[in-house]
Amino acid sequence: MATQTVVHRFPSPFEVPTPTGAEGWQRMYPYYLLFSEENRSWEEGMLWYQDGIHHPEVLFPFDTISHEAWRIGLGQNNSRIFAIPPAYGIEQRILNGYLYITPVPVSDPKWVEERVGVFMKRAGHYYQNWNALFDRWKEKATRHIEALEGIQIPRLGRLDEEEVVTEARGMSTGWKLLEAYERLIDNFFVAWQYHFEMLNLGYAAYLNLYQFCKQAFPGIGDQTIAQMVAGWDLLFFRPDDELKKLARLALDLGIADRIRQPKRPEEIVAELRQDPKGQAWVAALDEAWRPWFFFSNGAGFYHHHRSWVDDLTVPWAAMKNYMERMERGESVQRPKEEILERRERLAREYRELLPTEQDRQTFDQNLALARTVATYIEDHNFYIEHWHHTIFWNKMREVGDRFVEAGFLEDREDVFYLNRHEVAQALADLVATWATGGRSRGPAYWKREVADRKRILDVLRGWSPVPALGPVPAEITEPFTVMLWGVTTERVQEWLGAAGVRKDDEIRGYAGSPGVAEGTARVILSASQLSEVQPGEILVCPITAPSWGPVFNRIAAAVSDIGGIMSHAAIVSREYGLPAVVGTGDATKRIRTGDRIRVDGNTGVVRILERAAR
Repeated sequence: MATQTVVHRFPSPFEVPTPTGAEGWQRMYPYYLLFSEENRSWEEGMLWYQDGIHHPEVLFPFDTISHEAWRIGLGQNNSRIFAIPPAYGIEQRILNGYLYITPVPVSDPKWVEERVGVFMKRAGHYYQNWNALFDRWKEKATRHIEALEGIQIPRLGRLDEEEVVTEARGMSTGWKLLEAYERLIDNFFVAWQYHFEMLNLGYAAYLNLYQFCKQAFPGIGDQTIAQMVAGWDLLFFRPDDELKKLARLALDLGIADRIRQPKRPEEIVAELRQDPKGQAWVAALDEAWRPWFFFSNGAGFYHHHRSWVDDLTVPWAAMKNYMERMERGESVQRPKEEILERRERLAREYRELLPTEQDRQTFDQNLALARTVATYIEDHNFYIEHWHHTIFWNKMREVGDRFVEAGFLEDREDVFYLNRHEVAQALADLVATWATGGRSRGPAYWKREVADRKRILDVLRGWSPVPALGPVPAEITEPFTVMLWGVTTERVQEWLGAAGVRKDDEIRGYAGSPGVAEGTARVILSASQLSEVQPGEILVCPITAPSWGPVFNRIAAAVSDIGGIMSHAAIVSREYGLPAVVGTGDATKRIRTGDRIRVDGNTGVVRILERAAR
C-alpha cells in the first residue's frame, strides 16, 4: 500500500511541458482552442478535466470539428435557448493534443432566478409535446442525412465538362468543388444543432427526478433511481437485433459453415450472392444494411473509428458467436421482462414511502417525464454520431482523393492531418491554380506539413494526459458533469491523492449497474479486440461504444475507466442486467487480462482477487 501526497490543485495548463519532439503542436489546431496569455487569469481559475468519455485519444487536426460542433450546440441550448438556470455551456481547450473541458456556471444568483421562468416556459413546450416533437426530429434528422449523402465531390479534369457549356451552368466544376466542401462543413454543424435540440432537456428531466428522489429518500443510490427508468427498446439495440436475425437465418438456410469460413467477410458475402440459398441471406443483409450497419466501432467522434459498413469484422464475429449459442440452445435475448418488473417494483416501493398524496403526484409526474425522454437520450446518438458521421467521414475521404489527384497529399487519409480551416485554404489554392494554370505551393507545402504532423502526433500519443488542470473546488455539483462524465468531488480527490491510502487490490468508481459478479478480467482497449472476449469474462475497458452491444451478451460484468450514471456503459449494463462499475479512472492500467476480479455494482468497488501468472 502506498500513501500519496495531498495537494489542493492540479497543475496550471501553462505549467504543463510539451513532450520532447512535439514542439510546435499548437499550429495544428485553431487558435481559439488553445490556452492563451490573453485569457490566462480566467483559464487558470477554472478546473479543467480531460474529456476521456468523448475524446480519449490524441486529436487529429480535422477531428476537432466534432467537439467544435458540440461546443456550440450544447452551449447555446443551455445558455441562450432554454436558459437552464444554473448552467451555461462547456468550454474547451486543447493541451498537447488532448481535449480539456470545463463547465461554465451561472454565477449571479439573480440571473439564475430570472432564468427559471424562461426555462419553465420554453422547456415546458417541449415536455408537453415531447413524443410529437421527437417524431418530427427523426424525420428532420433523416432528411439531413439524405442531404449529406447527396453532396457530390467533383473531380477536376484537364478540361472542364462539356455540360458546363451545353447546360449553360455559368460556373465551373472547380467552383462546385469549393461549394461541396462548404456544404459538407455546414451540414456537419447543422447535424449537431439538431443533436442538442432536445438532449439537455432530456438530461434535465432525469435530473429533476434524481434531485426529488435524493431529497425524498435520503441514502437512495444513484443506480436505484436509474433503474426506475430502465427497460426501453433503445434504437442502439437494433443493429445487434439485426445480427441475431441474420444468425438465425443462416442456421435455417443451412449456410452457417459458409459464414464461418476463414475468409474476409466481404469475400464470403460476394460468394453467397452467387448461390440461391446465399442470395436469400444476402437479401436480408442488404435490407438491414441501411441504416443499421452505419454503426461506428467507436463513439463516432474520430475519423478512424470505422463503421460496420466500412469493416464487417466486428459484426461478423458477433454474428458467428450468436450462431454458436443458438446451436447450443442458449437464449441471446436481453432480460427485458425482468428489468421492467424490477423498475415497476422499485417505483411502487419508493412511492409508498412518500408521506403525502401531493408528494406521490409529484413523484409520478417526475418519473413519467424521465421515462418519456429516456429513449431520446440514447437514440439521437445513432442518427448523428453513427449514421450521419459514417457518411461524413467517408465524404471527407473523397475530398482527400481530390488532393491526392492534384498532388497535394500522398494518401486520402492525410486530409485528416489538416484542420477544417486549412482544408478550405488548401482547396482554395488547388482550385485557383487549376483555374489559372499557374504553379501551386500546395503539393510541396502540405506533404511536408503532413509528414511533420504525423511525427508530432506519434510523440503526443505517448504522453499520458493529466486527468485535470487548475484549482479544485470544495464541491463539484454541476449535474451533467457528474451524471455523464462521472467527475465527482470524490473522484477528483482520488486523482489528487487526497484520498490518502489507496489499496493495491481495490479500485473505486461509480456504481453504474447493480449486482455482484466474479470472473476473469478481459482488458479491451479498442473495438478490434472484442473478438477476444470469452463467455463469462468481465470486460475492462476505457469506455464502451454503442456498437459493442453484442459483447454484453457474453460478459458477466463491465468495468470502465470513464463515465457516470448516464454513460453508455452504465445504461447498457442496466438494460442487460449486468453489474457495472464505471468512472474508475485507471482500471485498464491496474487490471490485466487473466486477473480474477470481483465487480460490486452496488457499491462501485472492484477488487482484484487473484493476479494472473505473468
